Amino acid sequence: MEINRMSTLRIASSVLVALAVFGQADVVTNIRDATRPDADTVRDAGRKPTDVIHFLGVQEGAIVMDVMASSGYYTEVLAHAVGSQGTVYAQNSPMMLKYRDGFYDKALTQRLKDGRLANVVRLDRDMSDLGIPSATVDLAMTALNFHDIYNSAGEAAALEFMSEVYGVLKPGGVFAVIDHVGNPDGDNNRLHRMDEAVMRELIARSEFQLDASGDLLRNPKDDHTGGVFAPDLRGNTDRFLFRLRKPK
Repeated sequence: MEINRMSTLRIASSVLVALAVFGQADVVTNIRDATRPDADTVRDAGRKPTDVIHFLGVQEGAIVMDVMASSGYYTEVLAHAVGSQGTVYAQNSPMMLKYRDGFYDKALTQRLKDGRLANVVRLDRDMSDLGIPSATVDLAMTALNFHDIYNSAGEAAALEFMSEVYGVLKPGGVFAVIDHVGNPDGDNNRLHRMDEAVMRELIARSEFQLDASGDLLRNPKDDHTGGVFAPDLRGNTDRFLFRLRKPK
């Protein structure tokens, strides 16, 4: 009887794990709806949204933030991942929304038009003045942005940015950073890249703990010497993915 009981428990456990995995996969599959911008679909091959969502552990019902959301590619991915009971803050600074003659503002407005992605809340505010309570966000992420902060404003500004993200996260919350891998001997400001060793140093100096790093977005064919907008690299650069955690 004990053997049968143990077998039953193992089977039940396997079923629960399978259901959890398939349930999460189904959530991410929803990004493939007919109203999603075609440009997003083109980017999927290089950005691997399903894999990234699984790696980060995004859960249905979570409160998440797309930091420096730009036109909202990851905003939409996150919106489908957290579901109707979750919330996604799409944060952009007023300065960013004016960039390229308001390109990001127009693109994000179009993405959310007519109540599309009803669980998304725009935060058109600086990180230093978000207007939301501290320690209320389960997960924040910024993709392909960190290099701009560090390369243009330096180490102190980068650490301040990380501290601002830290403040909005709940204890145990996650901060994900994705960026183009830079060249230690290159002009990363011109190339729009981030030296991975420098990023690790900043993490070590921040309040965050490095929880994991992923190889999901790596591309060994990128030698880190070319600009990220070059036709042969655009959308397919070598990228690091760090999962940081705010201690409980």
